[in-house]
Amino acid sequence: MNFTPEIAAIRFGYGLSPHHAPPESVAAMVATLAAPDAMAQAWPIGSIDELYPEFQYLSDLKKAERNGDPDAKQKYRDWRAKDRARHAEMLRSTVARALDAPDPLRERLTRFWADHFTVRGKGVSRLSVQRFVQDAIRPNLSAPFAEMLKAAVTHPLMMLYLDQDKSIGPGSAVAARNAEKGRRRGLNENLAREVLELHTLGVGGAYTQQDVRQLAELLAGMTLDLRKGVRFEPKRGEPGAEDVLGESYGGQKPRLSDIHAALDDIATHPDTAAHIARKLAVHFVSDTPPPALVEALRARFAETGGDLGAVTAAMLEHPEAWGPLAKTKQPFDFLTSGYRALGVSGAQLARLNLSRTRKALLRPMTLMGQPWETPNGPDGWPEDTAHWLTPQGLAVRINWAMTAGRSKEIELPDPRELVRTALGSQAGPRLEFAAQAAESRAEGVALILASPAFQRR
Repeated sequence: MNFTPEIAAIRFGYGLSPHHAPPESVAAMVATLAAPDAMAQAWPIGSIDELYPEFQYLSDLKKAERNGDPDAKQKYRDWRAKDRARHAEMLRSTVARALDAPDPLRERLTRFWADHFTVRGKGVSRLSVQRFVQDAIRPNLSAPFAEMLKAAVTHPLMMLYLDQDKSIGPGSAVAARNAEKGRRRGLNENLAREVLELHTLGVGGAYTQQDVRQLAELLAGMTLDLRKGVRFEPKRGEPGAEDVLGESYGGQKPRLSDIHAALDDIATHPDTAAHIARKLAVHFVSDTPPPALVEALRARFAETGGDLGAVTAAMLEHPEAWGPLAKTKQPFDFLTSGYRALGVSGAQLARLNLSRTRKALLRPMTLMGQPWETPNGPDGWPEDTAHWLTPQGLAVRINWAMTAGRSKEIELPDPRELVRTALGSQAGPRLEFAAQAAESRAEGVALILASPAFQRR
């Protein structure tokens, strides 16, 4: 099996487009990751640092409400309305990046790693999620895995999502003061467990409950101020060395550098290499990936110290990565590839207001089973094809395909042209015949977008 431009565009991007030629080679695809991030510049999202004034504003509103301010509730409702509009804008910007990218490999990798390090807004603006992606994921797609791991684990939103801000070392000075005052707040193992179980070694990896406990104690001094960001407080940390996976970290005085050292080592552990290799192969190639492909990714990860650029190149260079399309597009991928196939641009999408964004993106994604930025847990969205091919989900996809072109922003293409520009040789003769025989443009477009061939990636 060899490189195929159509497979490259569909499997490793967001599909074919009438405005963008498919990738010419593996080398060209890899080169896009080394180029400047043009889509982030065209559709800026910003850093979570920009939200700290809003966190302060919301905190002040809560105090004002407790103090009986009659205007506090209305001010909060006004803020929520603004937040909903900006949340929809964030989704439009994310999709616009995939629509306008000549080769959306960077966008697909960003989505994969954002799901690997799943977070959800919790008690703060939902705008935080894509800012986490912008801060921790996107800059590290070709970096050593340790850099992405450290950026994600120590990000304010990850800490908030997994309650790290509530964790206190059981032997710390803060714990002693709490005990004197009758407070029971203590160590929280959530972040440590997910680091080992989901982010690095994987379920069944070579770690024990004792490793989870020791890593949690090592992390304990790391806390969060929603006005200023992440900080390290030695008085909250657990004194003494902690043993994680057979290595000792720290000393009598807890330090942030000890946490970084542990994450560096965990990132290059052999089980981490195996876990990441299999997860990449499952996501991009098959629910039951070829063992040779998984082994090639594991070996490249191990020999490069987890260089993600090299691992991505190894995946694209391997012949087993170019077999027949075997995965089913998740709802976000389906909608995005549908708009890309129809030739919709980021500018067109940006013109949608909140109501039309709900109709075009937010509501369909929810009905298809993938509400925007709200997976059920820190393990992210399911990968198996059967999960996404439910009767209800398929019915929503068909309905969306029938109505997608009704927006005044979209000029329906000729189905005879769309079947080639959207699927090329992946369409097959039966779908090509159906597109030619369609009684109207709307019917032909719906047949193509709802077809089994278009669901595959």
